[in-house]
Amino acid sequence: MDNSGFSYAMTYRKQRLAPIEQWSPNIHYAQHQKLPTGRLDQRMIYDFELLYVRKGEAITHFQNDSIVIPAGHLLFIPAGVSHCNEVRSTPNAHFIGIHFDFFHELQILRDEDLIVNEHKIMDSKFATEAIAEGFEPFSAQRLYIPSPTCVQLIEQLVQEFTMRPPAYLLTCKALLLQILGLLLRSQKSYNHMNPPIQSDRILEIMDHIELYPAKHWNNRKLATELNMNEDHMIKVFKKIAGMPPGEYVQMLRHREARRLLRETDDSIEEIGRQVGYTDIHYFSRIFRKSEGIPPRAYRNLSRIL
Repeated sequence: MDNSGFSYAMTYRKQRLAPIEQWSPNIHYAQHQKLPTGRLDQRMIYDFELLYVRKGEAITHFQNDSIVIPAGHLLFIPAGVSHCNEVRSTPNAHFIGIHFDFFHELQILRDEDLIVNEHKIMDSKFATEAIAEGFEPFSAQRLYIPSPTCVQLIEQLVQEFTMRPPAYLLTCKALLLQILGLLLRSQKSYNHMNPPIQSDRILEIMDHIELYPAKHWNNRKLATELNMNEDHMIKVFKKIAGMPPGEYVQMLRHREARRLLRETDDSIEEIGRQVGYTDIHYFSRIFRKSEGIPPRAYRNLSRIL
């Protein structure tokens, strides 16, 4: 790989073998991002990042290699390692980025506390990577395929961090511990498989679902539109999206319902219809199952905060 343009390539790696019960992660940043095609600036971070690609494709360039991140995959970016992210899909890619440390070592007040200034590198600030006995370090594998349950936890963590309800930091810590635990488990079964040849078609239909989540999507309709056997379609969709079609549709509907509850004065019944649920009682039940509180309580809480 050509490393031209990389102004600093040193690594500052600290690791510690520690029982999982001693881990006390602190979340510094958790957010959805949509980035256009192209290469971002090279950087190094003081903490760790989980970079999940929801849609599209990216590649991260390290000093000695590059890792392609298809949709439905997650990259662990270590502290103190120079890297450069690049969006390969057109016109953009959707990410979820979570920055954290394992032992509550860092106090992050602004972006400058996360990103290393190459002209003023503070060695003591680099966070320590925790290693669990019996498992490889997260940085040894780097690329993961999170389970649907893990993806839901990631989405929930971003929601908590964005909305910041009472005790959100404690909830975020609990969610991140679950995410890290599931990623450790996945080390045992991970398979470096190439993305399926139908990935472009799946990504197109994912875009369409995101634009029109209220449409009547079901496995038969998707299989017909993709000209695929239904069972095969479900298998390929899950590999690309990280979850089955039904869960993907429900996740997008729930995300849109949260937005409408926060940003509009539409009635609960009208919001349910807008996201694809004609029965208000069913909508309320589904929303409460995902969020833990009914739609009206969510709206009231979001406006207090």
